[in-house]
Amino acid sequence: MDALVIAAGLPALGWALHGGLLLHRLATARRDPLTRLHTRLGWTTRAERLMAKHPSALVILVDLDDFKAINDTHGHAAGDVVLTATAHRLATWCGRHGIAARLGGDEFAAIVTDPARTPGLPALRAALDEPVTHRAHTLRVSASVGHCHRERLLVPALTDALSAADASMYAHKGHGRRATR
Repeated sequence: MDALVIAAGLPALGWALHGGLLLHRLATARRDPLTRLHTRLGWTTRAERLMAKHPSALVILVDLDDFKAINDTHGHAAGDVVLTATAHRLATWCGRHGIAARLGGDEFAAIVTDPARTPGLPALRAALDEPVTHRAHTLRVSASVGHCHRERLLVPALTDALSAADASMYAHKGHGRRATR
């Protein structure tokens, strides 16, 4: 009888372990392993819900300026430090009123549900432009920031907000290293 119970329980145990591993993989896929921010997939799902609920939502896009030069000059470890610092600064700026993501490479995004409760875009730009120290080297960092207020969209969809924020960012990206909008 005991052997029969064990034999019947083994497949159930296997399925439980398999299910746990799948849940862990899914959670890991939605977080960037370096910055611990949401990935594009994890962020998009949550951001769409927040856009639908909050008429005053603000969508932010961030692109680090001349990031390749940091990697080429100081190495990828330095680049990782810059990415991690950028992620921390963006998440801190969002606070409890938003979520941040690393979309890939040196591109980040955020949505803030109540922009009046954040320090404001000038404070974000100033934080992102703060130097980063890596192995006794001070690395100059700057970022181009684009934004879009949900209430200014004809159709309040995340894709439209991202397109508008992207246009905002690139409209000024070529106007110097420390481009701001």
